Amino acid sequence: MSASNLERQHAEERSPVQKKHHHGQKIINKIKKKVQKGEKFFSLEFFPPRTVSGAINLTSRFDRMGQGGPLFCDVTWHLAGNPAGDSETSSMVIASTALNYCGLETMLHLTCTNATKDDITAYLKKAKRKGIRNILALRGDSPDGGDWKTKENGFSYSTDLVRHIREQFGDYFGVCVAGYPNGHPDCSSYEEDLRHLKEKVDAGADFIITQLFFRAEVFIQFVQDCRDIGITVPIIPGIMPIQGYASLRHLVQLSKLEVPKDIRDAVESIKDDDEAVREFGITQCTKLCQQLLQAGIPGIHFYTLNREVAVREVLKNLGMWNENPARRPLPWRPSANAKRSTEDVRPIFWASRPKSYIYRTQEWDEFPNGRWGNSSSPAFGDLKDYYLFYLASKGKPGELKKMWGEELKDEADVARVFACYITGENNAAGVKVTRLPWNDDELALETSLIVDRLAKLNRHGILTINSQPAVNAVSSTDPKFGWGGPGGYVYQKAYLEFFMSPAKVETLLDILKECKWINYHLINHDGSKEMTNSDEKLPIAVTWGVFPGKEILQPTVVDPVSFHFWKDEAFALWKQQWGRLYAEGSQSRGVIDSIYDSYYLVNLVDNDYVGGNRLWEILDKVVSSGPCAGGAADGTAGETAKSVTPTPSD
Repeated sequence: MSASNLERQHAEERSPVQKKHHHGQKIINKIKKKVQKGEKFFSLEFFPPRTVSGAINLTSRFDRMGQGGPLFCDVTWHLAGNPAGDSETSSMVIASTALNYCGLETMLHLTCTNATKDDITAYLKKAKRKGIRNILALRGDSPDGGDWKTKENGFSYSTDLVRHIREQFGDYFGVCVAGYPNGHPDCSSYEEDLRHLKEKVDAGADFIITQLFFRAEVFIQFVQDCRDIGITVPIIPGIMPIQGYASLRHLVQLSKLEVPKDIRDAVESIKDDDEAVREFGITQCTKLCQQLLQAGIPGIHFYTLNREVAVREVLKNLGMWNENPARRPLPWRPSANAKRSTEDVRPIFWASRPKSYIYRTQEWDEFPNGRWGNSSSPAFGDLKDYYLFYLASKGKPGELKKMWGEELKDEADVARVFACYITGENNAAGVKVTRLPWNDDELALETSLIVDRLAKLNRHGILTINSQPAVNAVSSTDPKFGWGGPGGYVYQKAYLEFFMSPAKVETLLDILKECKWINYHLINHDGSKEMTNSDEKLPIAVTWGVFPGKEILQPTVVDPVSFHFWKDEAFALWKQQWGRLYAEGSQSRGVIDSIYDSYYLVNLVDNDYVGGNRLWEILDKVVSSGPCAGGAADGTAGETAKSVTPTPSD
């Protein structure tokens, strides 16, 4: 039976999960929960870049900044970039990417500028389709910098926009509005601006984020003034570390904000030293935030200007940057899209390409919850859009060629590239290999335990792309392996995935005949040759956790049906990312094409997570062509290998 027929048959045989209707958590609910627990929080603002390469870089920044634990991020409405469009640089697409592919709860700015009521409604419907549930409602500025002009059949004030959102969409969206601790520059008085702010809240706003300021007492007084006139919603201070002399001047001109004289004088005296200005900004911002937190303010919103160093340093100074992986709810980062809120099981194959997995499953109506086998039929979408900015490699072609070889003479050159990536050593040209087509980031922390073993395999032509060591009852707060919160224990079966030549595959299969505790699955690029000793449709749990008061969580599986979809992507990356670096017909291109045409993709699971990882023993025997010794204490992984090879009629 062909792989495609197997997939169709398995899709029909699997029982569908009972669909659970979950409404994604709005930001206001997350804020209230933090306040109730007495926990401090922070959030981050970004703006859409102007270029595709900028969008790729911003996506990487989302991932890095997300590691610190922001409560949410927001994306500005950039009129010059067709903000509601489908281009890589539109506000809508950037916000959707942060939410769906980077797992950040995201709020989209929306302004009244140059928009009719129908336009606004269309924008909100599109945001809803993309899973966005939070809107920062603003009037906006005149696009030409002149006096504000209301578009015919449009809105004149953000109060009207808030009211429209509530009238058209009820309570679906969480709505934030802007506050001005120094008063809005277009208002005749501070008191008038406060009255307008209360109108926005009365129209349905859930919380307030303020314009930036430089004195803690200004914000504290502003909050008190708001409370005095009956504004009771949370008010979050907006803070911007000074990161450069020119950017400070530009921001002041745009916001019409008065910078205190002592800060102006301090920056003026060091304006030609960018590093000194940034260090001053970090120190000044840290002090300001400390004063706010000591005054009982629960959270801080940072205007990042799409930079990360200064904000991260401030957060570290405050003790609010939390990069401990043990706080992860799952071993992989969940999407923040509401429709995926119950998803808690994924195949391990996409561990290093989670955005690709989300992209290929975006049309699913329901997602695996509790167990993979009883949840969703794996109807994966095709992955032909490798060019999409959130799926593209962060490395530029010239940089990748320096890492992966200006010229490839044989498969041994490829093996050396893999080994350099694993060890962190420079390649023959003196360049550090920081990514591979299947792994666009640095190695996971847990991989450090098996680096030497992986390096040995790669040097011998066993090209590894995914792995995890065996783990038996490790604390769920362990810095390397922890996930799921405190009080639990986590477990892992050793797993290894790699590309292997036909000659080595023959040796491996001979050795595996005596290794009953190992499950294996081997397949070539077109699925015409396939060997496995696993059930053709039942998944194998390779990660699970035991927690107080909960059922056992099983977030990562090796699913044989999904493996067919993954192998298409895994093999295609040879050509899409590596082969394309070289001219067609060149020797280097031929080396990559030969690997694509002849190698197998292999995954191995060692089911004895207590006894340790025997995968190394097996593969050492492959390297030395010796027999496999020993076996599991009891039980076997499966029956004799089954060859699943399509016939011509398929």
